[in-house]
Amino acid sequence: MIFVVLGTHELPFTRLLNEVERLKKEGIIQEDVIVQRGHTRYESDNLFLKQFVSHNEMDLLYEQARLIITHAGTGSIIMGLKKGKCVIACPRLAKYGEHNDDHQLQIVSALAGQGHMLSWQEGNQLEGVIRQTEDFQPKPFHSGREQIYELIENFIEDV
Repeated sequence: MIFVVLGTHELPFTRLLNEVERLKKEGIIQEDVIVQRGHTRYESDNLFLKQFVSHNEMDLLYEQARLIITHAGTGSIIMGLKKGKCVIACPRLAKYGEHNDDHQLQIVSALAGQGHMLSWQEGNQLEGVIRQTEDFQPKPFHSGREQIYELIENFIEDV
């Protein structure tokens, strides 16, 4: 199963769903596709659409998925990486009215550049990126949270 995550941002991200739908219709994607569509209005006979899901259901869908295709929100990406899933992140772009700015390009550049995930960028074919997942081994992701906690604790102790 492929799990597509659009997150909770209020602007639509139909560009990604149109591409996934095309690949499903053409038989390039043959497995089930479940979509958490958020505020993106979309109708499909080929995709299983859910507007929002509970935290527990989201966790279960991430666990069950062979592949995560997600907008480039940090929470959605990191959840997949922490579960050791192959993640394709697709940045929402301001020029298409998908976000207020293009900060998701920076997120994708950093995490894909470090080998944690793959990305689908404008001008690339999504089916090509999906084919890359067959051989792609994501570099394990380790949060810097513990280091930040230690810095804060040391600062407090020094004050």
